[in-house]
Amino acid sequence: MKIGVVGTGYVGLVSGTCFAEFGTDVVCVDKDASKIERLNRGEIPIYEPGLEELVAKQVKAGRLSFTTNLQKAVENVDAVFIAVGTPSRKVDGHADLTYVYEAAREIIRTVKGYTVLVTKSTVPVGTAREIEKIVKEEGREKDIDVCSNPEFLREGAAIEDFMRPDRVVIGCSSARAEEVMRALYRPLYINETPMVITSPETSEIIKYAANAFLATKITFINEIANLCEAAGANVQHVAKGIGLDGRIGSKFLHAGPGYGGSCFPKDTLALTQTGRKFGTPQKIVEAVVEINADRQQQMAQKVIAACGGDVRGKKIGVLGIAFKPKTDDVRDAPSLIIVPILQGLGAHVVAHDPIAREQAEKVLTNLEWADNPYDVAKDADALVIITEWNEYRQLDLARIAKDMKSKRLIDLRNIYKVSEVEPHGFHYIPIGRPELLPGDKTTSKLKAVK
Repeated sequence: MKIGVVGTGYVGLVSGTCFAEFGTDVVCVDKDASKIERLNRGEIPIYEPGLEELVAKQVKAGRLSFTTNLQKAVENVDAVFIAVGTPSRKVDGHADLTYVYEAAREIIRTVKGYTVLVTKSTVPVGTAREIEKIVKEEGREKDIDVCSNPEFLREGAAIEDFMRPDRVVIGCSSARAEEVMRALYRPLYINETPMVITSPETSEIIKYAANAFLATKITFINEIANLCEAAGANVQHVAKGIGLDGRIGSKFLHAGPGYGGSCFPKDTLALTQTGRKFGTPQKIVEAVVEINADRQQQMAQKVIAACGGDVRGKKIGVLGIAFKPKTDDVRDAPSLIIVPILQGLGAHVVAHDPIAREQAEKVLTNLEWADNPYDVAKDADALVIITEWNEYRQLDLARIAKDMKSKRLIDLRNIYKVSEVEPHGFHYIPIGRPELLPGDKTTSKLKAVK
């Protein structure tokens, strides 16, 4: 089989490469000539573990190629996937479908013979039907079927998610289109991957509902963490206690500074706008959006409180800028709220991130960068863990304590135990946990730092 993929961003590049790994011939097309030049040189414009090697493998095998020529990309294909950006509109929060519709119209006018036109981009309910209208306007309804096939790729684990997904969702109204889509995903049958074959409208809602539900779980446990801090309870034990219930599950129940990234913020916002459009307000999701925004503000205040209520003139070390580990993505990361607040109150912020510095420098200003976590901690008045990179899980706490001006450790990811930090004299501030935890074998309160 042969497919074209329009858009070589995160979704398009990962999806196209993984389809090639399945044995499909794939041509990826993008209007950005510089990006295509980089890809043809073997340079990957995004950071995703294992992707560079897999792209090189498929290019060498002749199953994957890159071009700026749309006609070349969609010539004699079975399907064309639209994988362009759908950012939130600044005016109202709706998903901006400009690129989706532009791509659809160009594809419809270019393809020859029967083709399945697939929306891989995250799009609001009704988008597939709007594209069908464009198909009819162009007089191609006999040649083109429109299908919704949302992606469920986690940054940092995208290849595994594509190759061994929890499910594949296909929304179409044509038996012929369904046959093509099943054939494309046939390699997953051996893994007995569930296939959800449904209408385009249902498929589109599934994507938003999935992300909104996960964002809700994160927000819920963060609210519970606030209660635990006030009541002297342990949010990690609460999460374990409820997560063992099979109806709830343990995933996405880790208290922290709030969700970020390229999906949850824009998708929850888009879902609230869609609900209003259809006269069915999504009040739970609306609350989630509001609480998450407040959460990131609260984390900055947590750092300020740990520093005695004033950070002016203080050096604050920050570990982790990316919204999560294993990615360089800083879009809507909690750090983009926390760092500027601290800077605005007169703090001197020094940061380290294993991967995300280049992306972060585009949006964060007046930020000093260090080459390693220990340089961040040197002479610092406080050290804040924002992203739970593996590099930060086994820090030499004795060395850090020795180098810091004041031993304040604000752990926004609950990486450490009190018993690990207490011997080094830290004033330790975790999330949703009392200072003394059962099983920590500590007998005294942590030392407050003046």
